[in-house]
Amino acid sequence: MAKVCERFGQRVQLSVFECVIDQVNLALLIDALEQEIDVEQDNLRLYRLQEPRKKYVTVLGKPLEHDQREPLIF
Repeated sequence: MAKVCERFGQRVQLSVFECVIDQVNLALLIDALEQEIDVEQDNLRLYRLQEPRKKYVTVLGKPLEHDQREPLIF
């Protein structure tokens, strides 16, 4: 499950991922997660935040490694 989430976003805690994605990629993410989930054991929750993100997200402590909305060059 984590590897699927990492393809679409970034890990912000052990089992928490933040993904900034459009409707198409949200559908792809959900489809990929449905293929991986063990419905007898796992519980997965997706929370959709409205824009502007700064209004709905408060970060205390260490900032994220990178802002997903900006280009990332290795």
